[in-house]
Amino acid sequence: MLTVRKAQDRGYADHGWLKSFHSFSFADYYDPRHMGWGNLRVINEDRIAPGAGFGTHGHRDMEIISYVLSGNLAHKDSMGNVKGIPPGDVQRMSAGSGVMHSEFNHAEGQETHFLQIWILPDTQGLAPGYEQASVPEEAKRGKLHLIAAPMGAGGTVGIHADARLYAGLFDGGESAGFVRRRRIRPAGDRCAAQGLRAPGARTAYGQRHGAHGR
Repeated sequence: MLTVRKAQDRGYADHGWLKSFHSFSFADYYDPRHMGWGNLRVINEDRIAPGAGFGTHGHRDMEIISYVLSGNLAHKDSMGNVKGIPPGDVQRMSAGSGVMHSEFNHAEGQETHFLQIWILPDTQGLAPGYEQASVPEEAKRGKLHLIAAPMGAGGTVGIHADARLYAGLFDGGESAGFVRRRRIRPAGDRCAAQGLRAPGARTAYGQRHGAHGR
């Protein structure tokens, strides 16, 4: 059974330079009904003002996926990566045993709008890792494209977790079907999805199979 949670029902924080919607409890937003979904811990829809951003801070034991919808996200981390993430790129950072990083909006005069998704890894204490790749518009136009999946499972980027994330671009009468993969597991299947209406009618979806009982 699918449960619909409308966008306006999410948590919201306005810090001036950052406006963020939280699908699950995060920072000062707490709702015991929405603590995550299986190994999916965070879906934040963030908008960062020009010249602002998150200063250097640390993470560990988390798969962090960023997907930029508009603007440009500047990333720097303790692994030596200094990257710009434009619209359509997907970035995966495996925090593993520990990593420091910062994120800023260097798009002059333009807000940066992106999704940040946190997924608990299958194994703790992994070596930190980084991957970034571009997904062409034609790969998402009118269909769902697998942008992140378990290592070796064909995603644009690989993650150390049993999860699959899809992105699509839909306008007007465009539509796409989606069939959930099924596995034989004692707790059955669960699925979480996030849909966005943004310039170009961008849509991103996440799917997680099996239940870990968060």
